[in-house]
Amino acid sequence: MTGIYDCFGYGSGYDVSFEERYKLIRKSGFDCVMLWWSNQFGRGDGYQEDVRLARRAGLFVENIHAPVHEQNNLSLDNLSGEGVFQSYLQCVADCCEYDIPTMVIHLPNDNNPLNQTGIRRLAELINKAEQKNIQIAFENLSNIKNLKIVLNKFTSNNVGYCYDSCHHINYAPDEDLLGMYGKRLMAIHLQDNGGSHNQHQLPFDGNINWDTVMEKIACTGYRGATTLEPMNWDYSHLNICQFLELAYERAKRLDYLRK
Repeated sequence: MTGIYDCFGYGSGYDVSFEERYKLIRKSGFDCVMLWWSNQFGRGDGYQEDVRLARRAGLFVENIHAPVHEQNNLSLDNLSGEGVFQSYLQCVADCCEYDIPTMVIHLPNDNNPLNQTGIRRLAELINKAEQKNIQIAFENLSNIKNLKIVLNKFTSNNVGYCYDSCHHINYAPDEDLLGMYGKRLMAIHLQDNGGSHNQHQLPFDGNINWDTVMEKIACTGYRGATTLEPMNWDYSHLNICQFLELAYERAKRLDYLRK
């Protein structure tokens, strides 16, 4: 099974509607999508409707990505910190309402270490997820210390890891993250690390050794989709259909390496 993040570009306001976008994703061969879950990044209100649109196009909704703009405020004992916490609680409720199994969260970066307030909020969030039987996958970025704290402290079956290949090589290349947390893998974001932004390239266009990455993923026993998280930043010469066709070809190559 192969998947792709649904907000991969083509207009800051998404010139190609999400209804049409999901049809094109399915037509290109993908089986599932990850959904950006807020009105930010130009998404606008009514994003919850996209679950129905994706499913109507024949796509499985693998997970949602929680908002990221205020993630570093999680430990603050003020309205901003409480706002982040409430947004995560809403994501759990939405996963339950829309029958989505998993949500992905960015923990604060390591310049904003988790304190007792942040840990308490995560404990409450995880308790809510357990009640609703929703999985929470914490993603690696420049947050490895915080990630280790959370994954080592919370051993619930509803708590796991989201592996991001580009963030790994950019922020923590010497850490064997899949070796440490691969058995708790709940989601994967596969992207390469070249191009104008040094991230979100299609696999095989950057510097990542995909043979090694996919072998490690295979060894974890992960059974989820081979899911890409690219952007079209360096592919302006391709229209959306051409981009999706190329993305699907890369996803199939990665999926073959897993097997």
